[in-house]
Amino acid sequence: MGQAVDVHRLHFAFTVTFHYIFPQLTMGLALLLVYLKTKALRTGNEHYNRAARFWARIFGINFALGVITGIPMEFQFGTNWAAFSKAAGGVIGQTLAMEGVFSFFLESSFLGLFLFGEKKLGRIGHWWAAFLVFLGSWLSGYLIVATDAWMQHPMGYRIGANGEIELASFWDLQVNKWALWQYAHNMLGAVQTGCFVMAAVGAFYLLTKRDETYGRTFVRTGVLVGVVAAILQLFPTGDMQGKLVADHQQPTLAAMEGLFESQRGAPLAILGQPDVEKRRLDNPLQVPNMLSFLTYRQWRADVKGLSDFPENQWPDQIPLLYYSYHVMVGLGTIFIAVMVLASLLLWRGKLYGSRWMLWTLMVCAPLPYIANTAGWMTAELGRQPWLIYGLMRTAQGISPRVAAGNAWFTLIGFMGMYAVLSILWLFLIYREIELGPEPGAHPRGEDAVAVAAD
Repeated sequence: MGQAVDVHRLHFAFTVTFHYIFPQLTMGLALLLVYLKTKALRTGNEHYNRAARFWARIFGINFALGVITGIPMEFQFGTNWAAFSKAAGGVIGQTLAMEGVFSFFLESSFLGLFLFGEKKLGRIGHWWAAFLVFLGSWLSGYLIVATDAWMQHPMGYRIGANGEIELASFWDLQVNKWALWQYAHNMLGAVQTGCFVMAAVGAFYLLTKRDETYGRTFVRTGVLVGVVAAILQLFPTGDMQGKLVADHQQPTLAAMEGLFESQRGAPLAILGQPDVEKRRLDNPLQVPNMLSFLTYRQWRADVKGLSDFPENQWPDQIPLLYYSYHVMVGLGTIFIAVMVLASLLLWRGKLYGSRWMLWTLMVCAPLPYIANTAGWMTAELGRQPWLIYGLMRTAQGISPRVAAGNAWFTLIGFMGMYAVLSILWLFLIYREIELGPEPGAHPRGEDAVAVAAD
């Protein structure tokens, strides 16, 4: 049984991680498309409409791949996690059904109008199409996060006569305080992905001296929105998410920080390697008292270590959880530094000519994907060994008649298909970037300056 549990977990982890490559960009770009369409409406400059059309094509490619990879993931609730679905389907079925029936159809319907109906809709109608695509994608994100947040911090439920988990309060499910802060934190991560990708494409155009008008627009948009998102990602959203973990999942907090023994004035671990067998953090680089202050706003507050909890309540992948958390925090700090520095250069009028900064923006493009993946790994690994925190252990939720060999067979098949999809996705994105916002026309030099100052 233990082996089957591990394979089912790996199976779902692979499919959901690959799937989330695509929605994080579409949710981030949805906001930026509204920004570009708003600029077009306010200024009457066709340049912003062409810029929006370019990113709409990339949005469409990502949306299609997100749908393709998202559908199998939904089916896995029945194929791999049947016991969980049977026990908790009356609760999570609410948010998952709403995501499919309401937000997905809202997003997909108006995406079609946005991509193909610009002439029929007119300027204002096309702006509304962009806004409703944004609304649909962000509503979809909320309903998925609300589902996960209920598993992290279950509220509004009751236990039925046969042991099934029933929904007692629809609104407790929808406005779970865990969901609100997790959603804000998650969506800012998606915005950062969109901003870094947009800024990287703009930097590429500026460095290669083609489509420089658009290059300036893309870099400026990505940096201006990105700096706000990067700062808000740290505070208040990251800070509040950490407080929720400290209040409701104390073993998770201890594992994230590699804290094995309770301490007054607990230090914040910057670096180190957790040794679970010896219950210590090797080669630590720590900031004294900082964990106590960040968690409880008191320099000498007591923070519980893993030794205060039974081992059967410890996360079962402590080193992976520790490193995922530190990768997320480390990259988030880098994002703030990069975006603040780029903003200062933009303010001083030196960003577009600063080759080293443009290269930095280009090189940083993959990093938000890594940071978002590490963030979700932190959330999901931290909840273990619970599938529903405090209610259902992970081992109790799998499909009891699906053996490890069956799960391995389908997992290998998914890996093969997703490898093909990855190649197709990279080719299509490369093709759109190579064609540019104006296929066949690559304006250079002084033509780029007029719109950038708009």
